[in-house]
Amino acid sequence: MTQNPAPDPYGALVERLDLPALKAGPLSGMRFTAKDNIDIAGHRTGYGSPAWRDTHPAPVHNALCVDQLLAAGARCVGKAVADELTYSLDGENQFFGTPRNARAPDRIPGGSSSGSAASVGNGLADFSIGTDSGGSVRVPASLCGIWGMRPSLHRISEAGVLPFMPGVSTVGILASEFGQLDAVARVLLRSPTKPVAPLRRFLVLTDGVEIADQAVQVQVYAALDAISRRTGIQAEPIRFAQLVGEDIPLSDCNLRALRDLQTAEFQSTLGNWVETARPGLGAALSMAYGNVRDFDRIGALDSLTRCEWLFDRINAALPEGTVICFPTTPCIAPLKGSLTTLDAVTAFYTPTMTLTAFSGVARLPEISVPLLTVQGCPVGLSFAAGHYQDEFLLAALPEILAPGRC
Repeated sequence: MTQNPAPDPYGALVERLDLPALKAGPLSGMRFTAKDNIDIAGHRTGYGSPAWRDTHPAPVHNALCVDQLLAAGARCVGKAVADELTYSLDGENQFFGTPRNARAPDRIPGGSSSGSAASVGNGLADFSIGTDSGGSVRVPASLCGIWGMRPSLHRISEAGVLPFMPGVSTVGILASEFGQLDAVARVLLRSPTKPVAPLRRFLVLTDGVEIADQAVQVQVYAALDAISRRTGIQAEPIRFAQLVGEDIPLSDCNLRALRDLQTAEFQSTLGNWVETARPGLGAALSMAYGNVRDFDRIGALDSLTRCEWLFDRINAALPEGTVICFPTTPCIAPLKGSLTTLDAVTAFYTPTMTLTAFSGVARLPEISVPLLTVQGCPVGLSFAAGHYQDEFLLAALPEILAPGRC
C-alpha cells in the first residue's frame, strides 16, 4: 500500500469537508474536524487503515456526536488523520503520514488523535473531536500545546464511533482555547443547568510528577507556585498510596489493571477482524499486534476486577469539590522517526501510560491545559475530578487558573 497524499499542507486531514451547520446555536461560527474513526454520512470511515476503509461501506448516518455539533451551529471541515486502528500514542501513520506538530514541527504530534490535534494546532479548525482510551486525546493535546478533554466514561454518545475498547474508550475534545472547549463540552455532555459544587480541595499527585523528566517536574511546580500567587489556591501534595489507602504504586493503574482490559477488549473488537480479514498492517502495528495475538485473556480476568477496585478507591478519594493535578505527559514530544526500537518505545510509553491510566481506570474527567514549556516544546498540566463531575471541573478551572488565564 502507498501513502495517501495529504489534502492540506499540514497532513492533518484525510479528507476536506464543508458540512454546514444544521441550525444556529452556541457553536455558531466555529469549525471542527472529526477523527477518522467517527462516522460522517456518505464518507468512508478509515480508522487510520486503508484496509479497513476499503473493505467497509460508507455510513448512512453521522455519528450522534457529529449531529449534536452540527445542530449546535458548528461546521465540519474535515476528517482528521488517526493512528492505524487508533492503536498508538505517537501519531506516525505509515499510510497517511505524520501530521505536523505546530509547536514542534520536528517532533511527533502524539496519537492516536494526531490529525485532530494538528488540525487545531495549525489553525484548520477551532476544535476537533477524537477518542481517548489510553490517552489518545490527552497525549496529543499535551505534545501539541492545545487544550484536550477526556470526559467521564460514556458521558458522550459513542453511537457511530467505531468500536475499540468499550470499557475505557470515550469521545474527547481538542480545542485551541478554553472557551471553545467549554462550549463544545457542554453541548456534547448535554450539561444540566443545576449549580455545581464549589472548589474545596486542590491536590497534586506527587507520584505522577516524580515519574516525569526532571525539566517537566521543575515546570509543574513553577506553574503551581504561579497559581498560588495569583489565586491563593495552594496545591496539597498527595501520593497514590494515600489516595487509595493501600501501599501500591501509581503504575498499578496501567500494569495491573487498564492495560490488560484494553488488550482483551481489542482482541474482541478488532482482533476478530484482523484474524479473519488478514489486512496488511503497518510495521509498527504489526509489532504491537503480536502482543495482542498472544495475550492470555482468561489469565487477565483478575485485572478487570482490579479495575473496579481502583475505580472505587480513587473516586472515594475525589468527592465533589476536589480537583487533582499531574503532568499530562512525562516528557516533551519525541523526535519524529525516533520510536523505532523497543527501548525507545518503552521509554516513552511506560511513563506516559502510567499517567494516562490514572483517569482511564477511574473513568475521571480530565483536562490537559497547555501551561508548561520545556526546551521550547509544550507539555500539558492535567486537572481531573471525580467520575461524572465534568461540569464541576469545567467550572473549577477558571478559578484555579485565575480569570484571564483560560
